[in-house]
Amino acid sequence: MNILVCTPGRLLQHMDQSAGFDCDHLQMLVLDEADRILDMGFKKSVNAIVENLPKDRQTMLFSATQTKSVKDLARLSLKDPEYVAVHEKAEHSTPKNLSQYYMVVPLDQKLDVLFNFIKTHLTAKAIVFLSSCKQVRFVFETFCKLHPGVPLLHLHGKQKQQKRAETYAKFAAQKAAYLFCTDIAARGLDFAAVNWVIQLDCPEDPETYIHRVGRTARYEASGQAMLMLCPSEETGMIQGLERVKVPIQEVKLKKDAKDVKKEPIQKQMQRLCFNDPEIKYLGQKAFISYMRSVYLQKDKTIFDVNALPAEEFAASLGLPGAPKIKFVEKSKAKNAVRGNQKKTSDDEANESDQDEEEEEEEKSKVKALDAKKKKGKKEPVPEEEEEPTTETTSKQPKSKIEKMFNRKNQGVLAEHYTRLVDHEGDSKGKLTGGDGDDDEEDFLTLKRADHDLGGSDDDEDEGEPLPMSNRQQKMSKIERLKNQGKGNKLIFDEEGGAHEIYELEDEASFHAKGDARDQQRQFLEKEKKVMDKADVLDKTTAKEKLREKKLRRKEREREEM
Repeated sequence: MNILVCTPGRLLQHMDQSAGFDCDHLQMLVLDEADRILDMGFKKSVNAIVENLPKDRQTMLFSATQTKSVKDLARLSLKDPEYVAVHEKAEHSTPKNLSQYYMVVPLDQKLDVLFNFIKTHLTAKAIVFLSSCKQVRFVFETFCKLHPGVPLLHLHGKQKQQKRAETYAKFAAQKAAYLFCTDIAARGLDFAAVNWVIQLDCPEDPETYIHRVGRTARYEASGQAMLMLCPSEETGMIQGLERVKVPIQEVKLKKDAKDVKKEPIQKQMQRLCFNDPEIKYLGQKAFISYMRSVYLQKDKTIFDVNALPAEEFAASLGLPGAPKIKFVEKSKAKNAVRGNQKKTSDDEANESDQDEEEEEEEKSKVKALDAKKKKGKKEPVPEEEEEPTTETTSKQPKSKIEKMFNRKNQGVLAEHYTRLVDHEGDSKGKLTGGDGDDDEEDFLTLKRADHDLGGSDDDEDEGEPLPMSNRQQKMSKIERLKNQGKGNKLIFDEEGGAHEIYELEDEASFHAKGDARDQQRQFLEKEKKVMDKADVLDKTTAKEKLREKKLRRKEREREEM
């Protein structure tokens, strides 16, 4: 072959597994959408591919948002790269024939605005971008049941390749249609005569915005783009677009205009969710996936999940209430803790000096008491020098380190259990009631029976182990499993001998079999025969499936006749 078009993963698989796949004579390597292919997702695959390619080649990178990272270019072993920009001296980074607008719309009104836009632009051909696959499916299914009066299609990453190709062909052939899609259609797809690109959800960065609006105004054609932003996303996103030279105009939402038929579809969505459990399930998944996509965005100056009206958004989807999401509750708790820490940081700084002085005084008192106990003197302790009780110490502010050392997680009743059981008693198990002079700790103390089995002296000295917490039990189990080691997977030959899957033979035995090139040729011939047999089997099975399909079709036709 002269030209090979491929994805990185499939090319690497052929390099590793296909016999006779040789790239030694490659002259040109082209990376389309280079900024995405050089991203972290394809890093290992691209590095492995470049290692198997000859160094004497020409490498070309193509993208609307080209990368200039020195590290990325060094990975491809480029020497003296030349940067060619089509619009380098242009005033704007987008085409002149593209009219771009943005509209600040509350999150709970976006579906109403989109539906009204479709009703008022029935002869347009438009692409609607959403942030997740589940949102695309939910909006497509519900809008199909609302019958807007124009063909609707949807395209997302959970569809199979055949379904995607059919959707692409249908939308390309239509003169007026609306395609709901994710960022899977933002790059590499050339749709003919697209009038509008509507971004219902905010893109993750200005580069993604440029790729999305690039589906319209292709070459010398004209087009229009509409971006719908939540109030919390406006300032950050508009500043980012201005930074990359994107001209965009604000359009106000007409609320009470006579010439615009405002039709809120919330009641119709609620009716659909009530009558169809599948629609309700899709709505819940769409809600969760959108909130998760906002939560996982890196740029927190634009995307703030806590600023979104969750209850109103759920009601706009037709749901009776907002589903509970753990990560949203955690983020709110983190923000509350951070606010409290900022408030208390000044107070803690002022009280830190006082706490250190009090700790030094307490340590000196404890040392004096210990010295008196060692000498055997029983002098009365003055009231001022008494050790502070738990009630007084609990009221004083403690640092995080003190709380950590005072924390006990040896089980709920660990301390009570150690007081209850008398490990040193020799009498048989019985409950002894304390006299009036005894302390409360001696009340109901269980005397352990002495079950000495005549072990060594070392065993007698060791006390019984304390009860372990669940975490300690889990860690000890993990350590035991680590010490045991992992087993090796074995295969058995015809004689019953066990062998490891991959066994390395000695160099002497390898050379004894003959020349390395002859062994390589024999191995390739052997693998080629295996692949030829597999091809024959695949062809026969494909013919049988086709024949069975024809027979079933003929049977259906006979039954219909």
